[in-house]
Amino acid sequence: MHTRFRRPTAAALVAATLAAAALLLVPAAPAAAHNTLRAASPAEGDRLTTPPTRVTLEFAQRLDPAFTTIALTDAARRKVPTGAPTVDGTKGTVTVDETLGEGTYTVAYRIVSADGHPVQGSYRFTVAGGVDTDGGATATPPSAAPTATPPSAAVAPSAAASVGPAAASATGSGGPGTGAVLLAAGVLVAVLGGAALLLRRRRETR
Repeated sequence: MHTRFRRPTAAALVAATLAAAALLLVPAAPAAAHNTLRAASPAEGDRLTTPPTRVTLEFAQRLDPAFTTIALTDAARRKVPTGAPTVDGTKGTVTVDETLGEGTYTVAYRIVSADGHPVQGSYRFTVAGGVDTDGGATATPPSAAPTATPPSAAVAPSAAASVGPAAASATGSGGPGTGAVLLAAGVLVAVLGGAALLLRRRRETR
């Protein structure tokens, strides 16, 4: 008794190829859930003649007050006294409890994205000569780039204070890189080529 095996049709091979390519591209979806910094006051690179009395950061997604940290340090990495962060939707604000003198200051933040990944970053601004001790805030858009840390990183209110003057480094999950895209394309070309070869052989044997 002989059992006949059906040869895969070209349509079945194409469907399998598309399914494989879709699986390779699925990991790109979670990356979109990471929260990002959209605006800040003071902004990165600002040179102020009036020292700010508060720091406000605006993000792309709503903030969780329980996991929002904003810290301010001076050039000597001394933590500048600030109030606790207040959250209003996508904005987080801290008040500066002392008049800032001339020098460079670092704003560091740490929040949690909607997908549960902690996100942290930092940037600098400068209080320049001719400081007005009456205080005042500025409002220019930033170009700060947030970074993501692994999900296992603990989020503590005092953690951001340890961030130095340089922008915080980070790691995190993201979508597939160029290698994954090239791999998907290679699989697609290989399977389509095999399908064409099978169809040609079937026609020759008829």
